[in-house]
Amino acid sequence: QVQLVESGGGLVQAGGSLRLSCAASGSGFSISTMGWYRQAPGKQRELVASINPGARTVYADSVKGRFTISRDNAKNTVYLQMNGLKVEDTGVYYCKCASLLMGTSWGQGTQVTVSS
Repeated sequence: QVQLVESGGGLVQAGGSLRLSCAASGSGFSISTMGWYRQAPGKQRELVASINPGARTVYADSVKGRFTISRDNAKNTVYLQMNGLKVEDTGVYYCKCASLLMGTSWGQGTQVTVSS
């Protein structure tokens, strides 16, 4: 129902920053809870951050103070600003859209690699 396309991943050095973007197709974005998840090599997928329609946010303890999730409903886009990146932040980052109306959708992921 909803197509999600992530972008912004790449290779950065420890301490650097990246901003991930997730563009959603169709309508209903403003009433959806959006989230970023990541899967590190050899680990399970975990919630990184989420933001609901009221802009309430939730962060994993490991990224609090470093990552910021935000949304632009006019652009049907959710962002994840990642600062102070650490090697352990390396993984594939997935965008998730969830709502009662549209169900749950996942993007295909974008690779984030932090070196040094």
